[in-house]
Amino acid sequence: MRTPGCRAMPRQFLWARGGEDGALNDKYLMDGQPIDAESRITLGLLNAVHENSGVSQRTLAGELGIALGLTNAYLKRCARKGLLRMAQAPANRYAYYLTPQGFAEKSRLTARYLRRSFDFYRQARNECEDILRQCAARRWRRVALGGPGELAEIAILCNLGRDVDLVAMIDGRGGSSEFMKLPVKPSVEAAGDIDAILLTDARHPQASYDTLSRDFPPERILVPPLLRVSTSRRAPEEQGP
Repeated sequence: MRTPGCRAMPRQFLWARGGEDGALNDKYLMDGQPIDAESRITLGLLNAVHENSGVSQRTLAGELGIALGLTNAYLKRCARKGLLRMAQAPANRYAYYLTPQGFAEKSRLTARYLRRSFDFYRQARNECEDILRQCAARRWRRVALGGPGELAEIAILCNLGRDVDLVAMIDGRGGSSEFMKLPVKPSVEAAGDIDAILLTDARHPQASYDTLSRDFPPERILVPPLLRVSTSRRAPEEQGP
């Protein structure tokens, strides 16, 4: 049975470290108040050390998505701030332990991240629901999503029980052939017969909009305001050769 409304929160909003879709990538969340890069890295580092005091710097660098040298610099900075202490371990390695101050800072950054994530989710849910209502009112039944990610997940959840069919995900960068049971298509043409596109690419929203608008009527590309996309066409003199 299909349940109306938008209820569940995508799991990405509850992650507090690492990975392609985790909190270290909340720079992709367009809530207007992104947590700064230093705080993101610090939170990821403190979480990783808390989970595994013997984690290597190379592993940390991979999980945080930063260079090995930068990882070393952040570890030293955290140590200087009293957030963690280092202890010599066998095989010329170090073990890292959170101090009471480090635990307090981890809690503070986590609360800050989650607060902004929930704010983003609420705004995204409201805007997606409004756009989907517009589609139903205009009898635009076949709608494609433009770009995978957290915003696309929210749009899919918000569409449960509505008289709109989400028929495809348009993603020209390739990758998966399916996104939350939606077929992924490389272009507007490949998406087939569609009435509208809901832009859901929160990573590169302007570039995605520009690409889609070359192949699809711009007035039928529906953009959540939180993406802050400019939908006006550039003047000829501003365009490249």
